[in-house]
Amino acid sequence: MSEATTLRIDPLAAVKIPEYRNLMTGRFCFIMALRMLGTLVGWWMYELTNDPLAIGLIGLAEVIPALTLALYAGHVIDISEKRKLLLRGVVAYLLCSVILFIISTNYFNSHTGKSFVIAGIYTVIFFTGIIRAFTGPSFNAIIGQMIPKQILPNAITWNQGTWLTASVVGHASAGFCIAIIKNTGTLVVIIILISIGFFMLAKIHAKPAANTNINKRTWESVREGLHFVFKTKEILGALSLDLFAVLFGGAVALVPVYARDILHVGPIGFGWLNAAADLGSIIMVIMLTLFPLKGKQGQTLLIVVALFGLSIILFGISKVFWISFAALLLSGLLDAISVVIRGTIVQMKTPDEMRGRVMSVNSMFINSSNELGQFESGLAARLMGVVPSVIFGGTMTLLVVAITWFKAPSLKKMEY
Repeated sequence: MSEATTLRIDPLAAVKIPEYRNLMTGRFCFIMALRMLGTLVGWWMYELTNDPLAIGLIGLAEVIPALTLALYAGHVIDISEKRKLLLRGVVAYLLCSVILFIISTNYFNSHTGKSFVIAGIYTVIFFTGIIRAFTGPSFNAIIGQMIPKQILPNAITWNQGTWLTASVVGHASAGFCIAIIKNTGTLVVIIILISIGFFMLAKIHAKPAANTNINKRTWESVREGLHFVFKTKEILGALSLDLFAVLFGGAVALVPVYARDILHVGPIGFGWLNAAADLGSIIMVIMLTLFPLKGKQGQTLLIVVALFGLSIILFGISKVFWISFAALLLSGLLDAISVVIRGTIVQMKTPDEMRGRVMSVNSMFINSSNELGQFESGLAARLMGVVPSVIFGGTMTLLVVAITWFKAPSLKKMEY
């Protein structure tokens, strides 16, 4: 058996690389902090407004700058030293968290009105969208430069597992922190976690630009990245399916409403509901690390997204906490499979000199599906009512899969 084959089947191949371990440790702390922040802001905003649409507007406030700058960010990432760019983004997130900490204090609230606090939260979230346009793709671009191609699928699976584990811990711990140390104390924990993440990420080596055409005009560079994505049908098909499925299946955005008004649980129950999907995802990622998918990945992708839609419908109609938790857990199990398939395709098909641009296009699809899905859920809840809107979202996910099944046969036959 060759060394390459041995590495490919070793579940620990990627994490045996010290630099990769530092990257994953730093990313764990950073993502945990961001997921805590997202959970906190959703609960905080619903506390202030009692309006599901206000939760949806949080997603819109973040996704507008993230999408607007995504293509430009990809160009910047490809011509920049990626470690330095990433560290600057982490520091900017730290500053935003400090500002939210100040807004949350009793002193600030006693000297300003509720409307000013709400406006302040939306403004900070808008700036985090700008920052995320650069930091998210930078993480993925660094992985592509750091890891040998023969173990890249293993590294991607570990990367996804790290992200999901941080999400689980971040969601659940945010609920506990809100209940015990309130909003201001939770933001202190978030600030500490981002600081630790910065320290670990600072340990990785410099990652200079792999793009030799650094003097190329910005629009020409952006157009080149878009052309690559649209001509690579495997990438385009997987991203499009994820975009529309998550856009309509974003029921997690309404978890604060379900927790308080339908299931009647407090911040701790809210935290566990928020973490349920990610908990299911990390369980599945562990399974995929030990037992990678072999063949028919495209067909598998379509099937699991359809089952994801059904799990969202189950969550929508449930009025029992453990059934709701189980439905979200199942949705996470299924979503993990689709995420690993999509992430592997994108990384394997992308050359080093285009990673920033392709990962930014990838982030456009992912960010738009998550945050626009959050906005769609809030708007649909306002127009239809909470439960009908979630059922509608799950049903539309099934419709998207059905259309894709018949209209995109190349995706159905896709393998890697």
